[in-house]
Amino acid sequence: MREPLVVASVQMNSQADLAENLGRAGRLVAEAASRGAKVVVLPENFAFMGGDDDERLRVAEDLDAKDGGRIRTFLAENATKHGVWILAGGLPERSVDPKRVHNTCAAVAPSGEIVARYRKMHMFDVEVGDGQRYRESASCMPGDEPVVVDVAGTRIGLSICYDLRFPELYRELVARGAEVLIVPAAFTLATGKDHWHVLLRARAIEAQCYVIAAAQWGSHPKGRRTYGKSCVVDPWGEVIAQASEGEGIVAATLDPAYLAQVRASLPSLQHRRIGVVSRQT
Repeated sequence: MREPLVVASVQMNSQADLAENLGRAGRLVAEAASRGAKVVVLPENFAFMGGDDDERLRVAEDLDAKDGGRIRTFLAENATKHGVWILAGGLPERSVDPKRVHNTCAAVAPSGEIVARYRKMHMFDVEVGDGQRYRESASCMPGDEPVVVDVAGTRIGLSICYDLRFPELYRELVARGAEVLIVPAAFTLATGKDHWHVLLRARAIEAQCYVIAAAQWGSHPKGRRTYGKSCVVDPWGEVIAQASEGEGIVAATLDPAYLAQVRASLPSLQHRRIGVVSRQT
């Protein structure tokens, strides 16, 4: 990170209506840009949340196709219109499996080009006691590659929601040069109230990175409820900005001098043994 960077985390209440979700996301991106954000992070499922697996398959897009679909077109148009980077949460990308999609985070440059994508690695197959059973692997095909991308002069590591529970992923992102980590999410209300802030702060502290967390909030189709509390955490583990209830954005300025200070004063990244030793042998 070469200079201070204004970022925005978008909090949404996405539903099963693609057009409506994109309209709301567009208004929130515009608000973020009006507040000076150069990087805007959209939550997981920003374009489509709810419905059944067949609906998700129908809205899924081939991000490599010459003619962009509605989601890809939306991202390109809004990035260029507002001159911002958009880190587009989790969106449904077609996979080689006709019955499953990738849950993909796309990094879109101000030119409108998708310069990197991360396909969610860890599938949310759990029962968390909220009356629902989650089997993400039934409709999503996991990725297998960590991704760090250069965004506005900053190295940003990409992740999505349930990935947050796997610290080894973030350790690898740091090993690849990450200074900022993003966590677009649709954390359940049941897990969010107990684990969301704890895990975000832990990842920030152990990785000595800023963390930008963009979340879904409220009630969604099929009785699903999400926690919200989108926020930005600094490399000391302090929550420096947080969204209130409802849809909206939270903005913060990331300071490269403070990041360097934390890493220099408590150089735990230099003291690593396991990852460093295994890479050297």
